Parts: sequence; structure tokens; C-alpha cells
Amino acid sequence: MRRTPTSLTPVRRTLRHVGLATLLVVGGLAAAGTLPAAADSGTPTATEESASPGLLDAMRRDFGLTRAQAEARLAAEERATALEPTARRTAGAAYAGSWFDADSGKLTVAVTADASGATVRALRDAGTAVRTVEHSARRLDAAKARVDRLDAPAGVSGWHVDPAANSVVVDVVAGERADNDVQRFVDRAREAGPVTVRTVAAAPETFAAGTVGGDPYYTGNVRCSIGFSVHGGFVTAGHCGRAGAGVSGWDGSYIGTFQGSSFPDNDYAWVSVGSGWWTVPVVLGWGTVSDQLVRGSAEAPVGASICRSGSTTHWHCGTVLAKNETVNYSQGAVHQMTKTSVCAEPGDSGGSFISGDQAQGVTSGGWGNCSSGGQTWFQPVNEILNRYGLTLHTA
Repeated sequence: MRRTPTSLTPVRRTLRHVGLATLLVVGGLAAAGTLPAAADSGTPTATEESASPGLLDAMRRDFGLTRAQAEARLAAEERATALEPTARRTAGAAYAGSWFDADSGKLTVAVTADASGATVRALRDAGTAVRTVEHSARRLDAAKARVDRLDAPAGVSGWHVDPAANSVVVDVVAGERADNDVQRFVDRAREAGPVTVRTVAAAPETFAAGTVGGDPYYTGNVRCSIGFSVHGGFVTAGHCGRAGAGVSGWDGSYIGTFQGSSFPDNDYAWVSVGSGWWTVPVVLGWGTVSDQLVRGSAEAPVGASICRSGSTTHWHCGTVLAKNETVNYSQGAVHQMTKTSVCAEPGDSGGSFISGDQAQGVTSGGWGNCSSGGQTWFQPVNEILNRYGLTLHTA
């Protein structure tokens, strides 16, 4: 990894072998992302520029879409992502959350009954669907904050605000709902505000793994995946290593050191890069899909499609299910997580979640696997950048 490649072809062959660790390895790789060519009829759209063929292929595989449907969904999600901050400001105190509806291709904005007619018209004129609900986002967030102060038993998987349900949703592991500790927790949670209880298949676990040869990076006997390049290093999951721990690459050579790490409470970290390694704004497809350039970190709304890259299971796609969820791992609760329907397996921890060409977060944990399915949580990347004063490396 210390040599400078002389041509792009051998670089890409090496990158596909080492997987996501190659976000850090070779000069000139920023040009390696494969993007669709402009249509013959004119200038390419933003979606055509941001969606690699590999990303579209992954969406076709995981969502059962045609290429045209995948392109249309990405375009609709791009519009919804851009519209969400404006919709929140327009709704003001009446804002009760928002989410992307894949069937209509629109951002749905929930507002309380005291929203003025002018506000509702402004939201609809902007292109959103509007739903009237009972509880404001402020009230739901306050209720969740009160639940966050409770000690959760192992039978409680986590909890989050669900804007579509207009409630704080508490997830209980199947078979544990009758447990006395779980019942006491649910009773206390309901005292905090509007709460709905749902059942999930299993408790969440982190996705670190023991050392296996040929994978992206190691700290001690733990293997994890690189998330996104930042100027000076990369971001990843906090449970993969403590501050001060050294990091080795797929080939055993020294990469750098964990400069900051937080787990539990949070699950994020950043690693400095040196010793002949450097950063590039690319999420790689491991030869399964084409490489994807990273152009920013605009946050995708609930309901939007999202894809994950990791050293064990490579590329998989799903949807954003919830934001600001508290996940109750056996090591302790982790806050402000985003839940997705994307699968993951041990070794994928720290890897990239991306929507179009926008970085979303780093893989934390989940339940299930990529054979039978499951759910996975990520720590939002913007929170990591703000916490450590980092700048995302973008194309």
C-alpha cells in the first residue's frame, strides 16, 4: 500500500480485493468512481450524476425495481431531502415530523391541528403531502428524552419517535413482553408521554468481528470497516477501538491511531491516517457494484432508500426506518441512532451508509444477517463531524 500505482486498472483490481479499506490508499482514486454518462439528448440531471450503475443495480436487487424506477426514486428522494429543512421551518411549532413516502414519491409532513391554513397551503404548494396529527415533534422529542433517562432491561431493544405513528415507539424483543422488568419499563415509559409498544425479532448487537485475514482494518483482535474519509483520516464506529489504539490495514501495515472514540452513549470514532496511507472520497463496491463518489452529507428523510457497504457483506440496500433512536445494546444504551431495514453481519461495523452520493453514517449494530434479513442502526455522520471538528472528504 506504500507504492504509487502507475495506472488506474491495477489500482481498481487491488481496491476490489481489499474492500472498503481502500478509501484510504491510493492517489488518483478520486477519479475512480464510475458514473453514468450524460444522455445524448442533453445535460445529465443531478440524479444521473449522483447514481452510479452499481448503486442502481443494488437498488434493483434489494427493492425489486427496474432501472428507470430506481432512477425515479432517487430523484424523488433528492427532492424530499432538499425540501425537509424548509418544511420544518414552514410548519414551525406545529411541526410533528416528516417522512418520504415511496408510493407517492413525496415528502409527507405531519402538523398539529393548530397549524394555520396558510401554513398548510404553503407546505402543499412546496410539493409535500400534509397530515394532521395530535402531538407535535417537540412534545414527542420531550417524551423520548424522558424515556432516555430510564434504565432499560435487556428485553427492550430500543425506542424512537415515529412521526407516521405520532408516538414514541418502544421495541420489545419477541417473547420478552411478559417479563416483569420489561413491563415495569413500559409502564414508566407510558408515563413520559404517548408511547406505542412493538415487538421485534431479536436484540441488537454490534457488528465487530475477530481477526480474519484479508479484511480492511484491525485494532487488537477486532476487525471493522472504514466509514468515510475525512481530511486527515476516516470515521468509523466507536466500539471498534478506544482512543489511542493503533490501527492496521488489510495487509497488516500500520494506518494510524484512534484519535477519538465514544461507546456506549454514542458509537463513533475517528482514526488519523499516515505511514503512506491517505484519504479519498470514495465508497467502494468490492467488485459487486461500481464505486461511488461521496459529494456531501445531506441527511435523507425517513422512508428514503439507503445503501450500506461493509467488509463482510459488501453492498446491501434498504430504507430509513427511524431517526434519533435509542438502541439498548448489552454494553449500554446508544443515543441518536438511525434505524434501517438494511442487513449487516460481523465485520461490517463502522462501514458506510450512503444515500445517492450523500454520506449518511457509520454502521453500528443490529440483528439478523444478510441471508435471512434483519435491521441495522448507524450513527449519523454529521454528528461525528461536528463532535470532532472534522471535514468530510468530498469529490
